[in-house]
Amino acid sequence: MKPIIITLFCIVTAFSGMAQGQGPAKQGVNLQGLKIAFITRELNLTTDEAQKFWPMYFGYFDELKKARNESKDDVIAFDEKALAIKKRYFSDFKKVLGTDERANKVFLVDRDFGAIIKKEIQNRQKMRNNTPR
Repeated sequence: MKPIIITLFCIVTAFSGMAQGQGPAKQGVNLQGLKIAFITRELNLTTDEAQKFWPMYFGYFDELKKARNESKDDVIAFDEKALAIKKRYFSDFKKVLGTDERANKVFLVDRDFGAIIKKEIQNRQKMRNNTPR
């Protein structure tokens, strides 16, 4: 329970910085830093694993982003590309992380982080809409 509270505190802190008018570059740094901390903790990465994992993960993320941009209007095409990318990176992640379970957890943790961010954004929008002006 304590790690979840710490993670949420970090997210709230990052979003507070955004609400206070920090520029987009600073916002991206905060979210990327939070994502790195969250995934590192959830995967329990050693220093050696982290040094090998993060360049690989950023390659994976960039490929997904490129596939999303290429298939903006075609959900099926994007899903096919994303699955192929995940299958290819699964074996790479397994080489670094050692087991199928940990390699699969990369995708689960990535999805969980996105869900946390989405929920935080929704909560902040609700708060903003409920605040009298």
